[in-house]
Amino acid sequence: MEPMDIVGKSKEDASLPKATMTKIIKEMLPPDVRVARDAQDLLIECCVEFINLISSESNEVCNREDKRTIAPEHVLKALEDSLKGGKWSNGAEMTEEEAVAEQQRMFAEARARMNGGAVAPKQPDPDPSLES
Repeated sequence: MEPMDIVGKSKEDASLPKATMTKIIKEMLPPDVRVARDAQDLLIECCVEFINLISSESNEVCNREDKRTIAPEHVLKALEDSLKGGKWSNGAEMTEEEAVAEQQRMFAEARARMNGGAVAPKQPDPDPSLES
């Protein structure tokens, strides 16, 4: 028997309206950018997963406060707690500048793969023990 995450629907059946999500995706991008159907589907899956995650976290906050209904403040508290606790991070501490640099490197790799070019190797992280 499958777990029921949404009334009358199993977790696998939970989704978001594709037409609405496609419209949001198109509105967020420059007019000359197109998004492949597979990429749209992946974005929708990521959104559903995020909603499931924040719903679960919000429910935990709600239960800790002995409430039966998730209120907006429970969602906000769940977001604050999850970000502070590092539940959604990859475990690596990065400065904003390091994160932007890593993001740019990953974009460059993706562009190179799409254009059939060679991918630049990842630069090794400097050894902190060698710094003075």
